[in-house]
Amino acid sequence: MEEILTVKNISKRYEDITVFQDLNLSVKKGEVVVIVGPSGCGKSTFLRCLNALEDIQDGEILLDGEVVNSGNKDLSKIREKIGMVFQSYDLFPHLTVLQNLMLAPTKVKKRDKKEVQKEALELLERVGLLSKKDNYPRQLSGGQKQRVAIVRALIMHPEILLLDEITAALDPEMVKEVLDVVLSLAKEGRTMLIVTHEMQFARAVSDRMIFIDGGKIVEEGAPKEFFENPKTERLKKFLQTFTYGD
Repeated sequence: MEEILTVKNISKRYEDITVFQDLNLSVKKGEVVVIVGPSGCGKSTFLRCLNALEDIQDGEILLDGEVVNSGNKDLSKIREKIGMVFQSYDLFPHLTVLQNLMLAPTKVKKRDKKEVQKEALELLERVGLLSKKDNYPRQLSGGQKQRVAIVRALIMHPEILLLDEITAALDPEMVKEVLDVVLSLAKEGRTMLIVTHEMQFARAVSDRMIFIDGGKIVEEGAPKEFFENPKTERLKKFLQTFTYGD
């Protein structure tokens, strides 16, 4: 498999606070990489650096060989290849579900409205929300909003999807409906980088697990080995904070 994302020795600092130091990572096309770690370890900041929502101080991020940083004049074009879904949905409240989905492909990519609408309706049907196409975000549950946010990312045809704690703001009964969508995307070979606290889901969806703590990648590996035979004391301790099967 070809490498799609390369992270070389990146560091992120806020004045005198170092969030992470000398992080290295490569992601292959079609690979699902799940990042876990204690709260405040820099997982979400790391994802935001990958599409230059946050600037890095050292190192280099490459997507398809192109440098991703705020100084790149082609950044907006590069960003079109990166879909990002946040825990806060970020849907426009004054637009219907369908209007939310059609906005970026028609305005940013200048795609044909009929073609975009057809794809939007197909994607909504796939995530079980076709009947909600004319609803406004306030009329949806949290799980429904998050599924719409995932569709909104997909309709831009990204090469890689970044999912940042997408179930963190949801009630427990709504978590499964969102995770089922992500599992189906993994099965069809989508390239994804996922930050989550849902350990059972992480194990089911990932090709590779990464544990970040203290601004460094402490351990990484295949999910079975990662969960059943952690090599570092720090990861063992972290996994013990979750009940088995969590």
